[in-house]
Amino acid sequence: MNTLTFFRSLRNPVFARLYTAQTTSLLGDALTWVGLALLAFELAGKNAAVVLSVALTLRVTAFVLLSPLAGAIADRLDRKKIMVVTHIFRMLIVGMLPFVTQIWQVYVLIFALNVFNAFFTPTYQATIPLVTSENDYAGAIALSAATFQLLGVLGPGIAGSVAAFIGARQVFFLDALSFAIAAILIFTLPGQLVVAQNQQPSRTTRRTWGDIKDGTTRLLTDAPIRYALAMQLVASIAGAQILVNTVGYVQGTLKLGEVQYGWVMAAFGIGATLCAVAVGTFNRSLPRTTFVLIGAILITLALLPANYANLAPLMLLWFVAGAGQSLVNLPTQTLIADRIPAGVQGRVYGAHFAWSHLWWAISYPLAGWLGSNFAEREFLYGSLIGFMLLVVQITLSPQEHEHEHLHYPSVHEHKHIHDEYHQHNHDEGIAIGEPHNHLHEHTMIIYHNHPHKRDIHHRHSH
Repeated sequence: MNTLTFFRSLRNPVFARLYTAQTTSLLGDALTWVGLALLAFELAGKNAAVVLSVALTLRVTAFVLLSPLAGAIADRLDRKKIMVVTHIFRMLIVGMLPFVTQIWQVYVLIFALNVFNAFFTPTYQATIPLVTSENDYAGAIALSAATFQLLGVLGPGIAGSVAAFIGARQVFFLDALSFAIAAILIFTLPGQLVVAQNQQPSRTTRRTWGDIKDGTTRLLTDAPIRYALAMQLVASIAGAQILVNTVGYVQGTLKLGEVQYGWVMAAFGIGATLCAVAVGTFNRSLPRTTFVLIGAILITLALLPANYANLAPLMLLWFVAGAGQSLVNLPTQTLIADRIPAGVQGRVYGAHFAWSHLWWAISYPLAGWLGSNFAEREFLYGSLIGFMLLVVQITLSPQEHEHEHLHYPSVHEHKHIHDEYHQHNHDEGIAIGEPHNHLHEHTMIIYHNHPHKRDIHHRHSH
């Protein structure tokens, strides 16, 4: 496998246009947050950090509350329409930001903006496996994530330059234009992006709540996905320390400037980007859960000596931490595509998006508390907390492995009941009660692999 494999998914015209729309949206997001930082300073002066922290909390809150609902809706409706509508509303909302005069107006608009982000992101994530082949979706997910990381490094610089040229408030109009372009790109996709279902369930509130519960249940009962989600908590503990406390360490403890702070954070983003490329290229060389474990170890280990590092070692450590972050996040998304049926992936991606951001909602306040109370040991203590969670997760993780075998043909009975989702005909003249038995035949499945747990019910030799 070579680096070209990473870009192979772009030969798919549907994904290529989706990817272009996502990239355009990400540029718009960079404009949003740079413009917001400048607007916060204009409105609040030295309290701008408080405004930004509240806005970040509102962003995460919208994701946690609404992403499961968004995922459930994505399994039923045309995903193309969902993504177009969310872009249109984001365009309208950011178009209002240049006119705000009060801080509370910023909070309202930022929360509303991220309501639609909460609907767009899991829908987009669930659409990647829908429009790409089995051999390409892992590379497509990695390419999308690498672009996200790269624009996280380059985007603020680009946005800052644009803001300096056209003005802080005017940058939001350019941001709105980026969302409009992305909406047009998605709208012009051929056909619909709908999950094929033999019987579409009725769209009731009860059914929607059932879909939301089903998404979380599948997320938490699938052992490898649950393991990866728990490792994302470990990674978020370390990641929040980096995002929250690096500026204080570089400019306060090391007595360096904004330029050096930019170098350190760029190292983190570059490490994440290059690792995303590597994961997309070599994603089948190791089990995905192994990538996740290595990533959690790397990002937690990188924090351990950070309080004793000068600029150059700190950049190297943050480069390693960025790589670890990608090694945790990318395989987790791909595991969902691997292990969850296509018809219900939307609700699982939505549940995952909510739970993973809940980890950050826990990690951000912890990072702030450590930075405020242990100004010279915040990274050390954050690393130790991460290692404790890591040890617990490794201890409790299921012992699963890939086992190759065949299933012989078999016939068995199972109970069946007729309802709105399960209907079929019976021979005339035969009285059928509810529930009743059916014969169910399994054909032979030739040698195949699937994750297997060794316990008292499943024993074999190796």
